[in-house]
Amino acid sequence: MDNPAAKLAEFVRYVHTYLHGDEKGEAQIFCDRLMQAFGHPGILEAGGTLEYRVHQGKSTRFADLLWRPRLLLEMKERGEKLQRHYQQALEYWLHLVPNRPEYMILCNFDEFWIYDLNQQLDEPMDRVALDDLPHRFTALNFLFPEKKTPLFHNDRVAVTRTAADKVARVFNAMLKRGEDRNRAQRFILQCVVALFAQSIDLLPHGLFSELLQECGKGGSSYDLVGGLFRQMNNESPSRGGHFVNVPYFNGGLFAVVDPIELTGFERDLLTDAASEDWAKVKPPIFGSLFEGSMDAEERHAFGAHFTSEADIQKVVLPTIVRPWRERIAAAETAAKLIALRRDLLHFHVLDPACGSGNFLYIAYRELKRVEMDLLDKLSTNFGKKTRKAVLGSSVVSASQFHGIDIKPFAVELAKVTLMLAKKLALDESEARIASGQAHLPFDMAEYALPLDNLDANIRCDDALFCDWPNAQAIIGNPPYLGSRYLAKEHGYEYARKVHDRFPDVPKMADYCAYWFRRAHDTLSAEGRAGLVATNTIRQNETREASLDYILDQGGTITEAVSTQVWSGEAAVHVSIVNWLKGEEPVSYTHLTLPTILRV
Repeated sequence: MDNPAAKLAEFVRYVHTYLHGDEKGEAQIFCDRLMQAFGHPGILEAGGTLEYRVHQGKSTRFADLLWRPRLLLEMKERGEKLQRHYQQALEYWLHLVPNRPEYMILCNFDEFWIYDLNQQLDEPMDRVALDDLPHRFTALNFLFPEKKTPLFHNDRVAVTRTAADKVARVFNAMLKRGEDRNRAQRFILQCVVALFAQSIDLLPHGLFSELLQECGKGGSSYDLVGGLFRQMNNESPSRGGHFVNVPYFNGGLFAVVDPIELTGFERDLLTDAASEDWAKVKPPIFGSLFEGSMDAEERHAFGAHFTSEADIQKVVLPTIVRPWRERIAAAETAAKLIALRRDLLHFHVLDPACGSGNFLYIAYRELKRVEMDLLDKLSTNFGKKTRKAVLGSSVVSASQFHGIDIKPFAVELAKVTLMLAKKLALDESEARIASGQAHLPFDMAEYALPLDNLDANIRCDDALFCDWPNAQAIIGNPPYLGSRYLAKEHGYEYARKVHDRFPDVPKMADYCAYWFRRAHDTLSAEGRAGLVATNTIRQNETREASLDYILDQGGTITEAVSTQVWSGEAAVHVSIVNWLKGEEPVSYTHLTLPTILRV
């Protein structure tokens, strides 16, 4: 295509001249002209489908444009707030298997929100105004007949990889010169919180970077950085000096401050890390990338794997989000909504193999969104009558989320991830209110600081042998390991201990089957679970110990993916199983087990 800018300028003029922004009458014309502007004869000639039928359980919805394997495009009327329709489009995308499109666009005739859902789920990779399309078309490079790599302005995954890699190099440098591992881990995690905090207005903006620069001019990191961390754990404000506007953080992480005198090399590395835009760093994948690039200089975050948010949502949506949204939709009175709010505040989530906390972070964020929907419905439909009932009351908090992991450093990372989730969820709620997407005239009674102390919530232990906290939802990605490798990996004594603890489980079952069994036994009646497993869970002894056990004990499998490549590890094929301890209410749609095993 010789001159794409000219073609796209012609498209923009056409839209302004002939289209009024009517979703029903003009969406197909808009889509067809867009494809022509990118060099195609038209949608049908390119192999696309208009009004593609998306089957969701027993219902059928219609996606405006599906062009496999590249694009799902959803059109809305001019002036419509696109964020309102993200969930609908995401549900379409999740159901478009196999051969799910790589990119998704939400468009209201005036703006394109562009998503790469395999990389970044919670916000667009880019937003391009219609009038800017002639000089910003590279964000939609994937629309050309010969696909090109898009150039995005909001690729938070790339920023996160870079930030994680730089911080991991500081940690590795400290270990290499003989610094105590536990001390270095605590110090570097405190630095991570400070790096986030100075970018999201929990600390005075740029304060941590300024202290590092002072260290470069002869100051001591032991004194300056250590002093900052001590003040972050001090309930009494500083009356002057460097830390005069530093608030109280608490959170448990700063209970012990044991600073380190950085070498010039380490200080420069950390200063370089601080130059990244930490407001764009994604906490749910930062921990995985950071942990994956530690302990070996040749391992970097650029090559480390992380679990994509799209894959995590295959557990979180059916286990937590959809049931809550359906309950909210069915509540027609203020009294029922207020009762639901009470239930929501007593709803607890457990990840018994939490790693660095990415499942818990997504679950926390989604439950906060559910809470906002509930409060918005209360306020919109019942107004002043409900204000007293919710004003100043408690809110969904990180203390409702629990994790267990056998790796001490993963546990500390998970605590940091959830601590940061509180501030970011609060910012999202405030932005939603400010943009008019929610109508909440009352104070939600939540403050970003102090951070939640999660020492009692996220524990270092062996989940197969410790007590599990009570939870209404259990989620996660437990370890899977073939039976023949259990003793080789963990020792014969541990293998015997596992078999003695679970005498009814066939010895040939995969390691992950024990988590399925414990999860079902731990759930209370009507509790839900969603776990990732090796795809051999559908077969033989592993199926007998897990899926068959769940069904025999009164469980209902509500949704599942039979097999897919998992984003967390290269070339690992997994199954995803979501179930209910009890019978599914008639109002919910779900897949039966035989259907699941044929997917």
